[in-house]
Amino acid sequence: MESRTHASENAGPSEAGPTVVRSEQEWRSRLSPEEYAVLRESATERPFTGEYTDTETTGVYECRACGAELFRSTTKFASHCGWPSFYDPADSDAVLLREDRSLGMVRTEVLCASCHSHLGHVFEGEGYATPTDQRYCINSVALRLVPAE
Repeated sequence: MESRTHASENAGPSEAGPTVVRSEQEWRSRLSPEEYAVLRESATERPFTGEYTDTETTGVYECRACGAELFRSTTKFASHCGWPSFYDPADSDAVLLREDRSLGMVRTEVLCASCHSHLGHVFEGEGYATPTDQRYCINSVALRLVPAE
């Protein structure tokens, strides 16, 4: 069984299902092929190609699949890794974390807590000068920036 935890928890499974539920056909009709591949099939966009990699616009980053608030620009930082990086979700319950053993390594996958779409991965202990020592490495295509007014 896969373990799903809130970002604020250290461990333990969460049996709660997504609050936004759609059929695969509905997801395919709502999302572009690239969005579907990343959000619903856990693909990864190529590094340094996403629209938000270097964005410094003030605002809120929402899940492109369901519109849930995920991250705020105040926690975005320049990690130079090729994807948008944040050091903390907008709310401790905004994302779920799940062990990912794909590609022959162990990583922590980040999912939208509302629709369980794949967003990216979170890494710790890399030495960035952030308050949490975490890097939420998120696919641009998984996000939608709503600029502050």
